[in-house]
Amino acid sequence: MYLERFGFSQLPFHLTPNTELFLGLEPHYEAIQVVNSALSMGEGLIKVTGEVGTGKTMVCRMLVNHFEPHIQLVYLPNPALSGDELRQAVASELAVECLDKTKLVEQIQMRLVALAKQGKQVVVLVDEAQALSDEALEVLRLFGNLETEQNKLLQIVLFGQPELDIRLEQYHLRQFRQRITFSAKLRALSLDETVAYIDSRLAKAGAKMAVFSVPQQKAIWRASYGVPRLINQICHKSLVLASSQSLNTVTNGDLYHAIHDTFDACKPKFKSPVLWGWSKA
Repeated sequence: MYLERFGFSQLPFHLTPNTELFLGLEPHYEAIQVVNSALSMGEGLIKVTGEVGTGKTMVCRMLVNHFEPHIQLVYLPNPALSGDELRQAVASELAVECLDKTKLVEQIQMRLVALAKQGKQVVVLVDEAQALSDEALEVLRLFGNLETEQNKLLQIVLFGQPELDIRLEQYHLRQFRQRITFSAKLRALSLDETVAYIDSRLAKAGAKMAVFSVPQQKAIWRASYGVPRLINQICHKSLVLASSQSLNTVTNGDLYHAIHDTFDACKPKFKSPVLWGWSKA
């Protein structure tokens, strides 16, 4: 693609989260700190929410990559499960085999007790938690009740879109809501953070020159609303366009077309001599 043209060792703005390119900017660093602190204090239920594209999956992967060896991870990337399917998924992750479904929770509890005696801390990470059914939420709530006299046998971290917060405001979910002891909310990046984000990714990918000018980086921030996923899309498309013309830097025209090709971006009206005149706030 454009790796050779710009001398990159890897794609700097690939949409698949790459922990090698992670930059500990304030919103992501704070979320990681909140989760780690809550887990270290033995809290049972923790929640991380953020708009689409703000970096929830990246935060989740950074947590997984840096968990201490004593943490036993139960990762549930697909929350679209019934209550029975959720119990079975947790059992499978914990290597619990039970043919009698009526005894599954009992077997899971026995396994958790055994792991606790081994000094293990079991943490369940649920991605896209806004898709959990009420039945699945109730199963998680009951799992959160499993404990010894001193500690929770199982800690749960939910990652979800703002719809999760809206759902949890419902009266019938108040028992679950009240068990959430710590919450973190991912926000969009500021202008300075966006510039640092772009520069960091380019540097880690091996850039030897300034590919985007400062005015262009400001335009990327304005067009993307500071949302990392949109920043990646715009930068990636800009580099593709520049490379197709055998250019070593991105022109305003390349950036203009890249932004207009990005569905959720705020669109500039003009591309010459600089980007200005935006379609909406």
